[in-house]
Amino acid sequence: MQYCLGPDIVSRVVTDLMTPNRSRLPRRIKAKPLLSRDTVALARSLLGKYLVRLTQEGVRAARITEVEAYDGEADRACHARNGRTARNAVMYGPGGRWYVYLCYGMHEMLNLVTGPAGYPAAILIRGVDGASGPGRLTKALGIDRNLNGAACVPESGLWIEDRGGEVPPEAIRALPRVGVDYAGPKWAAMPWRFAIDASPAGTSGEAPRQARRRRARLRP
Repeated sequence: MQYCLGPDIVSRVVTDLMTPNRSRLPRRIKAKPLLSRDTVALARSLLGKYLVRLTQEGVRAARITEVEAYDGEADRACHARNGRTARNAVMYGPGGRWYVYLCYGMHEMLNLVTGPAGYPAAILIRGVDGASGPGRLTKALGIDRNLNGAACVPESGLWIEDRGGEVPPEAIRALPRVGVDYAGPKWAAMPWRFAIDASPAGTSGEAPRQARRRRARLRP
């Protein structure tokens, strides 16, 4: 089941995004680039993009600051390591859909499916400005399993935008993924977690006051 929004709210937002000759509008990340098998590169490229959430209360957006890549059945840390199941079925569809699951019976985990149909890969959104940790960000933005299988488009109420702020390469850290020791030494050590450095270099020139304002807007 997908998150239901009033048709008037969705219509206003979608119409606004599609209005021509409005260069100031951000660019929505579309499905075609997400069909690439290069999940690791896609994960890194999401840093600095904006996760946008539309609910009955309005629109909230937060800059993505941390992600993890999970790349196919060969990746022993991936949910698809033992093949297709009812839980991970959405990962086997085409890229551009959300995979949301419950962790430890309490944390909703948001993943963006990537790659062509039949190739199970996804990117875990681990952090945004104002909410560090995958469970905290879903709680802050009102994201749950109702979005599992939904498309990454405004009509679903959750999508990603490129607002033009580039993250300098030197501000990106490549790290091992969190909590995947079960995958064995090789896969647990893969540096497929990417995070924006918390130092000033990682803010892409943004003033601390602007960062604080972004965090305040994220609070319910």
